[in-house]
Amino acid sequence: MYNHKVQYYETDKMGIVHHSNYIRWMEEARTDYLSSIGWGYDVFEKQGIISPVVSVKAEYKNTSTFGDTISIEIKIEKFNGIRMEVSYIMKKNNDQIVFIGYSEHCFLNADGRLVNAKKTYPDFYSKIQELMTA
Repeated sequence: MYNHKVQYYETDKMGIVHHSNYIRWMEEARTDYLSSIGWGYDVFEKQGIISPVVSVKAEYKNTSTFGDTISIEIKIEKFNGIRMEVSYIMKKNNDQIVFIGYSEHCFLNADGRLVNAKKTYPDFYSKIQELMTA
């Protein structure tokens, strides 16, 4: 679980969190999650791997405002070694769902070619598979 405290600058003129911030929070939570399992972006980059976002889906369920604490549940939904789908459920003050999102990622080497993590990084692949079945 990742927690984000809504900052004043993340709100719009109406005092409501601007919709683009939820996408940023998805990245914050995903980065934190991968770091917590020992596969942060710094680890990927040292090995010459990048993981771009190839698609995002966002469902805005309720508003959030300055001072709210947004808890973000993250889950790897699918991973075949080449593409990974991640889901996010965001709740304000730990109870009311404000956002449901999905992001899809691939893995590329320094030349921009797809990398099959199942073959190239079996430790990472195994860790994700383990987490998906837990």
